[in-house]
Amino acid sequence: MLIRNLSFAAAAMLAAGCVSPSGKLSYPVTAKTNVVEDYHGTTVADPYRWLEDDNSPATKAWVEAENQVTFAYLHALPGRDTLRARLTKLWNYERYGTPFKAGNRYFYSRNDGLQNQSVFYTLTSLDAEPRVLLDPNKLSADGTVALAGMAVSDDGNWLAYGLATAGSDWEEWRVREVRTGQDTTDRLQWVKFSSAAWLKDGSGFFYSRYNAPKLGDTLKGLNKFHKLYFHKLGTEQSADPLVYERTDRPDWGFGASVTEDGRYLIITASQGTDQKNRVLYRDLSQPNAPVVELLMDFDASYNFIGNDGPRFWFKTDLNAPRSRVIAIEVTRPERTNWQELITQSADTLQSISVLNNQFVASYLKDAHTLVKVFNLDGSFVRDVALPGLGTAGGFGGKPADTESFYSFTSFTTPGTIYRYEATTSTSTVFRAPKVDFNASAYETQQIFYPSKDGTRIPMFLIYKKGLKLDGHNPTLLYGYGGFNISLTPSFSVGRVAWLERGGVYALANLRGGGEYGEDWHQAGTKLRKQNVFDDFIGAAEWLIANHYTSSKKLAIQGGSNGGLLIGACMTQRPELFGAALPAVGVMDMLRFHKFTIGWAWASDYGSSDNADEFKALYAYSPYHNLKPGVAYPATLITTGDHDDRVVPAHSFKFAARLQEFNTGKNPVLIRIETKAGHGAGKPTSKLIEEKTDELSFLVKALGMKPPGNW
Repeated sequence: MLIRNLSFAAAAMLAAGCVSPSGKLSYPVTAKTNVVEDYHGTTVADPYRWLEDDNSPATKAWVEAENQVTFAYLHALPGRDTLRARLTKLWNYERYGTPFKAGNRYFYSRNDGLQNQSVFYTLTSLDAEPRVLLDPNKLSADGTVALAGMAVSDDGNWLAYGLATAGSDWEEWRVREVRTGQDTTDRLQWVKFSSAAWLKDGSGFFYSRYNAPKLGDTLKGLNKFHKLYFHKLGTEQSADPLVYERTDRPDWGFGASVTEDGRYLIITASQGTDQKNRVLYRDLSQPNAPVVELLMDFDASYNFIGNDGPRFWFKTDLNAPRSRVIAIEVTRPERTNWQELITQSADTLQSISVLNNQFVASYLKDAHTLVKVFNLDGSFVRDVALPGLGTAGGFGGKPADTESFYSFTSFTTPGTIYRYEATTSTSTVFRAPKVDFNASAYETQQIFYPSKDGTRIPMFLIYKKGLKLDGHNPTLLYGYGGFNISLTPSFSVGRVAWLERGGVYALANLRGGGEYGEDWHQAGTKLRKQNVFDDFIGAAEWLIANHYTSSKKLAIQGGSNGGLLIGACMTQRPELFGAALPAVGVMDMLRFHKFTIGWAWASDYGSSDNADEFKALYAYSPYHNLKPGVAYPATLITTGDHDDRVVPAHSFKFAARLQEFNTGKNPVLIRIETKAGHGAGKPTSKLIEEKTDELSFLVKALGMKPPGNW
């Protein structure tokens, strides 16, 4: 590696001026260095690598200079204040989390509308007055401390909860007594990617953590050697006994749960983001019982559902890419003794719970929810009637419970909470939010289009009734396509504001997601990742060919892996799009595995350490495929300075090179949110500001009429 000497602090600072949005922008002059690496015989330049050092004065100066240009442009856009006022009004509606019961109490979250963070409540009966149990809004003045996880003990007496600050994945866990609402002295630090699994007597819980990072590496250092611990209430974290670790497997991560009967500790060992996993257990009824390896072949996903004594139920994709349910007797764990209870169907089994001593199974059919009930022997009982075509989630509870709750949402229906009576399979509305929005004025349709290789891809379209197919409609196309994550109908305030301005919203269900099971997921991974980009480009081409829009009126948007999607597609087909909104994207595909949890994504992406995978990654890596002299679409890159999932260096380097190479008048801006991370827990005030900037940017970039009034 060759590095040219220079003073970063002097070279990175620069003249950052900005004129009005109608004129030409002047960007900060970003220093370049002569960093070159050899990848399997191919030399690759990385002139902006210095931006990876988030602690350096030069990087901080660059961030300040870029934000100066960006916010000067955004704040001068016509109609921005009107749009912000409309978004604020739309956002101001009650939102509820799905209730659950523990002991003799109910628990749920609620946001009154504009609260930065939702408040967690408890109540003794459904018609009782709710009592505030935890209000994260009181933990910071700006709402940047968020509730990142929580678990109530089985008797309903204790709440373990994790707090994340400024959007970081790092969490500090605490314990609160439900009766008094007072915190104990318990404090658990350096927790990440963990829940809390209580013992049935409420004396303590299992959790996972990493070692404390080195000074300066908190937001970028590699996260490896996950460990599972037990914390007894009232003791110091330093006294927590280690339950399980694998010093020979630094890339294993551990999750824990305790069976409903309290007898077994279930340990799930994951390996990065691979869907496959391993399962171990410990008999908690026996003091100092060993951890037993049950499923260690790493040949499929095994999601523990529940148990009937030593009979364990799992949802698995073993020999069933759309998943099925099996039973394993842990006293006779040989595969010849396994029993299939629910066979694979034409639809994708997403989740399953045990309620009323029956299985309640949620499926995806063409990316919308179906729910079915089965007896514990696997025999079909009934379909659960849902309120419409959309997304349902919930149906939690204990095996003997007959009462449960679930949420239902669609593109035009905000999340509504239903109480479900399992004995009669009836649903009644528990909480229904009211939004200042006329849903009847819009329609949703699902179409299917061919990708480049002929694969049939589903896409949802939402727009005002009476839409004219004249090719002039501003259209926002959204996608993700990765990590077995399914995109299903959901309600979004920002989408509502877009629809109200006459915009068309399109959501494509790309390969790499989980909509059609593991085969669909694998078809968009590693050496097949280009399929995802082809699917998305195919969606854009279909929208144009069918006269919904045109290239100059078409914007594309995605976040995280979806940010990679936008970066790859805008570099491969820059002429196809009028605007691009890549958020917290993975833009340097050769170095993503060098930071925090990035190494875990190799199961989907592959790694530049391998010659064949390097070739595929280099072919589409957004940062490396930008070319000088190309007119790229108007681009607003967004990231957060505390993003320790996809470190902001990805966006920094992509923005610097895009500003260097782009020709023409299309703006190329990077919006760097301070005290914000990958997105989870972001306060409402920041969400409104961010969405205002994104939509204002699109109105200008796509030549839409600025909002005057609603």
